[in-house]
Amino acid sequence: KQWYQRRVRAMSSEFIKKLEDQSDVVLRKTKDYLPFLSRLCLVATFLEDGIRMWYQWKEQSTYINHHWNCGAFIGNLFVLYNLFGQIVPVGLILARKYVKICVGVLFGVVLTQTIGYGILFDVRFLLRNIALLGGLVLLLAEDMGEAKTMFAGVPTLGENKPQNYMQLAGRVLICLMFLTLLGEMTFDNMFTEVVRAIELIVGLPLMICVCIGYKTKLASCILVVWLFFMNIYLNPFWTYNKSKAMHDFVKYDFFQSLSVIGGLLYVVTLGPGGVSFDEHKKNW
Repeated sequence: KQWYQRRVRAMSSEFIKKLEDQSDVVLRKTKDYLPFLSRLCLVATFLEDGIRMWYQWKEQSTYINHHWNCGAFIGNLFVLYNLFGQIVPVGLILARKYVKICVGVLFGVVLTQTIGYGILFDVRFLLRNIALLGGLVLLLAEDMGEAKTMFAGVPTLGENKPQNYMQLAGRVLICLMFLTLLGEMTFDNMFTEVVRAIELIVGLPLMICVCIGYKTKLASCILVVWLFFMNIYLNPFWTYNKSKAMHDFVKYDFFQSLSVIGGLLYVVTLGPGGVSFDEHKKNW
């Protein structure tokens, strides 16, 4: 029995090692455009929401006016801020310009929408908005890493601890967003619910690995591929009538899932950081 258990462990280790080698090959071939792709996916939610503000200007301003009884001017100002406060920072982030300022503006947008739409009292949407901040934290962590490389060769006192803790916070919040994307079981479509159950069974252990920083790059790569196909199947907003409310709900989930994928790609690009099992294993 012990021989059999050792054999199984050896085969599992060998299989995981082969997967890690294959993922490293893929990452080396995609290293030139992976950072841009991860940024694009990460800010996709903000980009889509900014564009939506333009096409739904009247509906959004009317809603804010009625909800807060603040007048048409404040309602239009709210939409204007959310339009330019998302599209402009997204463009600059993709161009890697003024990243810290842009992240600060997007933080403000998340806070404004949380209050403006009354999300404070909706736990699920509140958690999603908080989780969105995880992607912004990862953007800051990358920017800090780039700033550090500008002074290559200059002696530094210890590790870049703020960046390490920011990467940890980003990983945890990305995992939180994944949990909020797990839809409620309605059993209206049995096959869809089976797919959701499989998504939970496969995705949750891998997300835990990402969260604690164990086999981080491999787990992130598998999740990126897995979530991409799950997103296409579970959130096909293009198949819904645009005049139906369900179109907006499914579209919202689709772009939120893209942000999770972007966050995972960022974890692949940046690595788990100093506060992780992978990093501590190097010292064992």
